[in-house]
Amino acid sequence: MMEERLRLFSGTANPELTDNIGQYLNIALGGVEIQRFSDGEIFMQISNTIRGLDAFFIQSTSAPANDNLMELLIFIDAAKRASAKHICAVIPYFGYARQERKSSSRTPITAKLVADMITAAGATRVLTMDLHAGAIQGFFNIPVDNIYAAPIFQKDIQSRSLDDVVIVSPDVGGVVRARALAKRLHVDIAIVDKRRPSPNHSEVMNVIGEIEGRHCILIDDIVDTAGTLCGASRALLDNGAAKVSAYATHGVLSGPAAERLAASPLHELVVTDTIAQPKAIMDTGKVRILTAAPLLAEAISRIYSARSVSSLYN
Repeated sequence: MMEERLRLFSGTANPELTDNIGQYLNIALGGVEIQRFSDGEIFMQISNTIRGLDAFFIQSTSAPANDNLMELLIFIDAAKRASAKHICAVIPYFGYARQERKSSSRTPITAKLVADMITAAGATRVLTMDLHAGAIQGFFNIPVDNIYAAPIFQKDIQSRSLDDVVIVSPDVGGVVRARALAKRLHVDIAIVDKRRPSPNHSEVMNVIGEIEGRHCILIDDIVDTAGTLCGASRALLDNGAAKVSAYATHGVLSGPAAERLAASPLHELVVTDTIAQPKAIMDTGKVRILTAAPLLAEAISRIYSARSVSSLYN
């Protein structure tokens, strides 16, 4: 029986996602007490014994990123000291992944730093979804399973019976991701060529591909301030697109994102529930959420029972 040795725990980042994963697996969540001292330090205690068991702690390192990251590290340490047999950090959204290399002098590689901290804390495995850069898996000295939201997006797009679709990458760096989804859907691909003068600012230059009169679907892994997304949607419409929608795995949607989405010509933005969305984002009327719970739950089940994870999306 799966529930005999598997224990599922939730951090405070996205408890609803963890509840849905638990329901899919038909497993009650393990008890964990999380409190904060008056100065903001985190206190944590696992309620029941996990000695010799497999502990899966689900926590996206989304905003507040530092608090959620510390919760993850503290749980891993607590589980290690409680003699858990295996400790899997399930990180649906892996924060700090956008700094995966030195882009200029005297800058950190925070993705490597976070990987080192998770490993040093005592995790024996990591499960995540749509890493911003696949090479981040190599920053860990423990197994990493990086699953993809493409099957979720493919199913949703096909269910809506959209006509004359073209998948669009919002930048050159996302071409591989866009091509993979386009191949699944047997449709064409286009690229928005842009220049980014500074972080969180982008200038759209031109569109590569046949988009006139077609329904363009932008595909990305992360949408943060939505500047790139809104700029790309305007560029596509200016170049003759009939309608523009967007799909992104992780809806970070910080800063002016709500205002930009509300004012944009974008038909809709579809994101997964790896990050919980505040009321301000949902009130824009432009955001629709697909759940990643079944995919994450199936990955957890396969990791626990030592079955193939890659076959989920191959």
